[in-house]
Amino acid sequence: MRTMFVAGNWKMNKTIAETRELLSALKAGLNDLQGVERVVCPPFVSLAAAHELLAGTNIGLGAQNMHWEEKGAFTGEVSSGMLKELCGYVILGHSERRTYFGETDETVNKKLLAAQKAGLIPIVCVGETLAQYEAGQTAEVVSSQTRAGLQGVSAEFASQIVVAYEPVWAIGTGKASSAENAQGVHAVIRQVLTELFGAETAQAIRILYGGSVTATNAAEFFSQPDIDGALVGGASLKVDDFVGIVSQSQIAKGE
Repeated sequence: MRTMFVAGNWKMNKTIAETRELLSALKAGLNDLQGVERVVCPPFVSLAAAHELLAGTNIGLGAQNMHWEEKGAFTGEVSSGMLKELCGYVILGHSERRTYFGETDETVNKKLLAAQKAGLIPIVCVGETLAQYEAGQTAEVVSSQTRAGLQGVSAEFASQIVVAYEPVWAIGTGKASSAENAQGVHAVIRQVLTELFGAETAQAIRILYGGSVTATNAAEFFSQPDIDGALVGGASLKVDDFVGIVSQSQIAKGE
């Protein structure tokens, strides 16, 4: 059975002082919840403070992005080696990166291969836009993004990868996909992973749902066979909401 996985993407929110305050409260709230891998992804400037605060806890730390080169003249970028000193995880290919900052399947793949080399666990995001959804292109788009993004990855590393399905039309809108629709897309992703890496490895890979996940609707998603947790946006900034989502993932697997 795959271990449930809940990650909080804080996006461009929280100062260092606010990070300390939020993590102190999260540590208390998450302390007694077992059987769920939980990760928080603050902004770059807060990673050092978060690393210090989370040392010795069962809460993982991730970054929201990285460059594929190990070093060089890339002003404003951060490398895998820099992150590795602080983090165990990194989000790659989030739709906001694709939409606002020119991320492509090719750059996501280059970053994924860099994460593989560095030993960082990537949370690779895929998902369709509203126009693609309305045109019935969801399966085609998500399959293409998964194939291109994971190209060249070793079978050994593939089992560690976390894939996050985030329909772009549901991110930050308050309009979540139905659990049944999300399960259908997750099944498509699982089939692509099977074709890429074989059935055994595909069954080991966690696939998360992201897009207006709340403590209220999380249980609906977590009850689906191919949904292994959530990549949480706005709700990860609220202690009760994030703890509630992690708690729902624990309940879903009978912990």
